[in-house]
Amino acid sequence: MEEILVDLPEVVRMEIRPTGLLDPGIEVRPTKGQVDDLLSEINQCVERNERVLVTVMTIKFAEEVAEYLLKMNVKAHYLHSEIDTLERTEIIKALRLGHIDVIVGINLLREGLDIPEVSLVAIFDSEREGFLRNERSLLQTIGRASRNENGKVILYADSVSPSMEAAIGQTNARRRRQEAFNEENGIIPKTIRKTLPVMGAEVEDLMAGAAGKGKGGGRRLVARKPGKKGLDGIVKKFGLGAGAWNSTDSVLDNISQPDWVEAAHEALSEDDIEDASIDDRERANLIERLEKEMKQAAARLDFERAAALRDRIYQIQTAE
Repeated sequence: MEEILVDLPEVVRMEIRPTGLLDPGIEVRPTKGQVDDLLSEINQCVERNERVLVTVMTIKFAEEVAEYLLKMNVKAHYLHSEIDTLERTEIIKALRLGHIDVIVGINLLREGLDIPEVSLVAIFDSEREGFLRNERSLLQTIGRASRNENGKVILYADSVSPSMEAAIGQTNARRRRQEAFNEENGIIPKTIRKTLPVMGAEVEDLMAGAAGKGKGGGRRLVARKPGKKGLDGIVKKFGLGAGAWNSTDSVLDNISQPDWVEAAHEALSEDDIEDASIDDRERANLIERLEKEMKQAAARLDFERAAALRDRIYQIQTAE
């Protein structure tokens, strides 16, 4: 890829970073004993109050690695497509704040991770060619460690694929150019400083693997199965027009805003509602209507409203 881009005069190549930060150093290590080797590296990062990203190929392996790290007293959490968007956001916040030290994921590129606290990125099955291990994906994943002055990447593989060779070559070349620029201009690389986020109220449940409060105690927020395809499915998914209000084909139902939307508005705007004063039947009906609106809000990608409704539902459920 780099050879092709060099021959295109319209493409501007990034030569140096004004911040002085270097591209991370890269090491290729064998897969035998890779998890224990990673554990040793993680412990060093934790001692420096730095974070770690680990990328694997399957959901099962991500969960197994996270579970093993937890057993070894490492604050780890997995991140994959079955985790609800609301919880994924909280997991990433928890990583920055230090409630979690390690995230084990699959496609970390789609998460838009920009975490200066991350000093180590570990990539398992690095030599397996494919979408998640091609040259471009490897370069972008390696770049997750370029916001930290101690940035380092470990590629676990028993051979070197063409994509690995190309990604390593480009990264090392950029690192050499940046080192020369820093030395010439007396620049000392320093980790990027960003304002820390604010966690929601569920950090303890998150660490226990039970985020998402509900009737039976903790419930993990998992993604729902994909809805119907086609125009109707798109309308319902993103709240485009009146069709998003109702799942029936009735014209009257679809042009009328259902009563559970009004109930949700009242429940969120009236904080002084006496939850304990209503009987069990009214409580169940209110919760049902709030849950409908919460799901619709999530489907419209209005996650702040969905989270507020979720917290209100929990408040009503636990009222004495």
